Amino acid sequence: MKTLRLTHSLLYAGLALSRAWNIQQPLSDHGASLGSSDLLELHKSLVEIPSISGSEGEVGRFLHKYLKQRGYTVYAQPIGTYSEGRQNILAYLGDSNQTRVLVTSHIDTVPSFLPYERRGSKIWGRGTVDAKGSVAAQIAAVELLRSANEIAEKGDVALLFVVGEENGGGGMHAANELGLAWEAVIFGEPTELKLARGHKGGMVVVLTAEGKAGHSGYPELGTNAIDLLVCGLAGLQSAELPWSEEFGNTTLNVGVIQGGVAANVIPAQASATAVVRLATDRVDETKAIIERAVQRASPEVRVEFRSGRGPVSTDYDIQGFDTVILNYGTDIPNLKGDHKRYLYGPGSIHVAHSNHEHLDVSDLEAAVESYRILISEALQMGRSSSLEL
Repeated sequence: MKTLRLTHSLLYAGLALSRAWNIQQPLSDHGASLGSSDLLELHKSLVEIPSISGSEGEVGRFLHKYLKQRGYTVYAQPIGTYSEGRQNILAYLGDSNQTRVLVTSHIDTVPSFLPYERRGSKIWGRGTVDAKGSVAAQIAAVELLRSANEIAEKGDVALLFVVGEENGGGGMHAANELGLAWEAVIFGEPTELKLARGHKGGMVVVLTAEGKAGHSGYPELGTNAIDLLVCGLAGLQSAELPWSEEFGNTTLNVGVIQGGVAANVIPAQASATAVVRLATDRVDETKAIIERAVQRASPEVRVEFRSGRGPVSTDYDIQGFDTVILNYGTDIPNLKGDHKRYLYGPGSIHVAHSNHEHLDVSDLEAAVESYRILISEALQMGRSSSLEL
């Protein structure tokens, strides 16, 4: 199959777009589907609102108002007390929050905020790709289906936009408390317009070294915790970690190092935090390999593991999409239930989390039609299964 990236012009010449995207025929009293300019304006509004993990209140309130104005029933689920006003946003049609298909993504971003900027055919800014591009395209896709009378005004599709995906998945964990179940869930993350076959697992490793403080002029009187930590990190980097044919190599990234109080003081404490992207289910074996490697290099360093999960497989039984294995983690395993799990979205993870995060306008527009296909096919497969029973 040719990738959908190569067929933008064909997608927008299709019947669905001719009857709904530009013509914007209304569906009852709820208004029309989102046109291309409306899609770009929604995306811009989302990106312009800073929503670093822990401070997603404003963007949640924006979505609540936006979706309610378009005729959705909207429920705001309060999330913790990390920052005032944080909330998951659940939107559905009619008076029942139980639907057959759920379309979901996250509204938080990593630090730091980067302002919205349009440069020709590209849009720059924090969250343009990860994952406000998915949020905007998912909303537009559901509106397109409504306008074309391809989904019921009750019970077919709901939208869920969660907080905290970039910082432990607290929003999606809390969504389990809603007590809902679906036939299929379509998750939005940057996949370069490809349907994911799965993504790597993850594990957080924290190395801690304890030393003895003293004057830097007399190093023999103290113990340098940073020196101990550096040796431990060298051991960590040398560890031979498990791999698999499907998910490739297990990799790690040391993302945070802390230690010391001043250049002329022997540091008494030092620590480092790394994220391991697991390519196999051999989680316990990987932990043992890491611990042995670190302690061989620096026995004084303490190794602590926070979480640990193997790779996540996803569904890719819908025709017309190229597929991909992804090296990052998502909220998919945080949402409980026996549902099909699809992962798709516009933009490249290669620019997400960077200071040059950006998205092609054509990718954003193409994602709308692709989400429409995914939702429609998921609904159809569910109906077929019911008939077989």
